[in-house]
Amino acid sequence: MRAAAFLYPWDVAGDPDAARRVADLGVRQVTLAAAYHSTRALTPRHPRHRVVTARHAAVLYPPAAERWAGRALRPYPQDWVAGADPFGEAAQALADAGLEVHSWVVLAHNSRLGTEHPAIAVRNAYGDRYPWAPCIARAEVRAYLRDLAAEAAVRPGARGTELESCGWYGLAHPHAHDKTGGVPLTGAAQYLMSLCFCEVCAAGYTGLGVPAEEVRRAVVRALEPVWAGADGGGGAGGGRAGEWRGVERLLGGELSALVRSWRDGAARALRREAVAAVRAAAGAGFQVLLHADPAAHRCGADAGADPGDVLAYADGVVVPCTGDDAAREDALAPFAAAREGSAPGRVLAANLTVVTAMGGSPGTLAADAAHAAALGADELRLYHAGLAGDGDLAAVRRALAGLSG
Repeated sequence: MRAAAFLYPWDVAGDPDAARRVADLGVRQVTLAAAYHSTRALTPRHPRHRVVTARHAAVLYPPAAERWAGRALRPYPQDWVAGADPFGEAAQALADAGLEVHSWVVLAHNSRLGTEHPAIAVRNAYGDRYPWAPCIARAEVRAYLRDLAAEAAVRPGARGTELESCGWYGLAHPHAHDKTGGVPLTGAAQYLMSLCFCEVCAAGYTGLGVPAEEVRRAVVRALEPVWAGADGGGGAGGGRAGEWRGVERLLGGELSALVRSWRDGAARALRREAVAAVRAAAGAGFQVLLHADPAAHRCGADAGADPGDVLAYADGVVVPCTGDDAAREDALAPFAAAREGSAPGRVLAANLTVVTAMGGSPGTLAADAAHAAALGADELRLYHAGLAGDGDLAAVRRALAGLSG
C-alpha cells in the first residue's frame, strides 16, 4: 500500500539529515507544502530551530511577478524560512533521498487575504466576516485560486499535487486563542453559521427563487434555539447524513435545498477550474488529487464534494480517516462506491493522523490502514512527519515495514 507523508519545507531546509529520516520511515512519497496558511509548527529534530511561526498564509517559493502584476488578489511571499525557494530546496533534498515529491497547495483558507480585502470574505447571516474564508462564489476569488493552484502545484521537482481547501471554508477555524466553543455547535449549526450572505451569494439565492433577506432571516430564526442551549439539530441521527437531516430540521427542506444548490454549484466550479488550470500548466502525467469529504455540505480543509462528480475529473481524493472504524467507513465508503463507475486508476487515499498529541494513533496504524484498504483505499497519507515525535515516527516505521512485508 503506497504511503506518503506530509511535510513543510522548513522541516527539511537547513537539516541535512531530514530527507534520509523521512525515507527511512518506509514512505515512497512526500506531500510538500507549496502554499500554506498561517501556522505555528514544532520542528522537534531540526538542528537550527524548534518552532517556526508562519505569520500569514504564503507561498513557499518565489511567485511569478508577471502572473500577478497589477492584481489586487495575489499570493504573499514568506520570510520565515531562509532562502529564495524553500520548496525547491526541500524538494531537491527529498528527491535525492529517493522520494517522489508532490506539492501540497492550500487554496480557500487565507486570513491575511480576507483581512486586507474584507469584501471577498464569507459574511454570515449576522453580518460577521470570516477573513480566513474567501467566498468561492465570487468570480475574482475563483480567478485568484485557479491561478494560485496552477502556479503553486506545478513546481520544479513535483510529480503531482494535492489541493486542500478547494471548496467552502466556514465558521470552524483552528484560530489562535479561539474562544468560539462556549456554545456547543452540532454539524448542522456549524453549517448554518458558515452560510455566506455577501452580495454575490445574496444574488445567487434570489436568482434561485427566494429573496436573500428571507433566507437570511430564516437562518437567524433557525439558530435562535441553538444560542439558548437546544441541540441544534443534533437529534437527527449520527454521521454525515445525520448532519444534513439536522440542517433540514432547522432550516426546512426547501431553503436547505436552495442554499445547497447555490453552494454546490460554486464549489463544483472552483474544483473543475482549479484542476483544469493545473493540468494546463503541468501537461500529461501530472497527478491531481483533491482533499475532500463525501458530504457536500461540509466546509474546511477537506471541503465537501459529491463523490461521483469529483472522481469524474480529478485523479483521486485524499479523505480524512482519523478516528474509529465507523468514522473511517463513513468517510471512505461513498468514494469507494463512486469509484466503481469512474475512470480506471482513480486514487483513494486514506489520510491518517500519526501524531499522538494531535489526536492520532500511530500505534494502530497497521490495523487502521488494513481497515481503510478493506473499505477501498489504495494509498495512505500520514499527517504529519515533521510534527511527530520520535516515538510516533518509530511506530510509523514499524507499521509501514509490516504493511510492505
